Amino acid sequence: MVNIRPLDPSASPLDYFGSELRRKREEAGLTQKELGAIVFCTGSLIGQIETTLKVPTREFAERVDAALMTDGFFSRLVGLVLRSQLPTWFQPYAEMEAKAAYISTYQCQLVYGLLQTEAYARAVLSVEHSDQLDEMVAARLERQRILQREQPPALWVVLDEAVLYREIGGPKVMRDQLAHLLGIFGRPWMELQVLPFSVGQHAGMMGSFNVLRFEDHPDLHYSESYDSGHMTANPGVIKERSVGYARLQAEALSPRESAALITRVMEDRYGEQPGPEPRSVA
Repeated sequence: MVNIRPLDPSASPLDYFGSELRRKREEAGLTQKELGAIVFCTGSLIGQIETTLKVPTREFAERVDAALMTDGFFSRLVGLVLRSQLPTWFQPYAEMEAKAAYISTYQCQLVYGLLQTEAYARAVLSVEHSDQLDEMVAARLERQRILQREQPPALWVVLDEAVLYREIGGPKVMRDQLAHLLGIFGRPWMELQVLPFSVGQHAGMMGSFNVLRFEDHPDLHYSESYDSGHMTANPGVIKERSVGYARLQAEALSPRESAALITRVMEDRYGEQPGPEPRSVA
């Protein structure tokens, strides 16, 4: 007799997704193997998602909606599931980030999460989350969907020049990541500047930070340490950091100059390097 693991749909978004997937599949009269064949995966994967051993991807949810004719139910639910995979301390920020009308960020070590390629994100997250890497990468990519909305938030990014030179994931990953950043220039509601080494001391020397602005909520300042994040709407902090960010923008290269620098670093540091010349044989 098959031992079917009971699920508590109220335990988490992932448990709810799994229980509903099982319920809808059984209502359709399909086995796990049969549903897997329809959505191009194994029956084992269907079982793992139903029992919360695996986290569904957005692509999986969309295919299940089509197969079970559930009118986008799983596609709507999967965003909540993926967000729940983010670190607990980071989830409140992700929720506010998704509601923001304007995001300004200074990043001194890494490309901002909303602009990371999948390969770059995977390399970054593999350092601390190797046991849940697929789930963490999927969650980070899900955050980026706010930039694909019909009315996305305005996004202004200041990157320290060091970000361009810190090799994450190897030359190809960096080359593709910098090419992705170059694709930002000219896009509406998005701007990118590089803060060059030549600036010396500057207003962001205490570390990376974000300022979120909303249409109907107070502004928020966000920064994080090793394993925690801190958000505040304190007017004094918002004023100080807003002025600091304006100074960073003023000292950074213009968007055109920034694009030129990114292009130069991409080609000179991460471009295809010629291999050793063949040795002649006497």
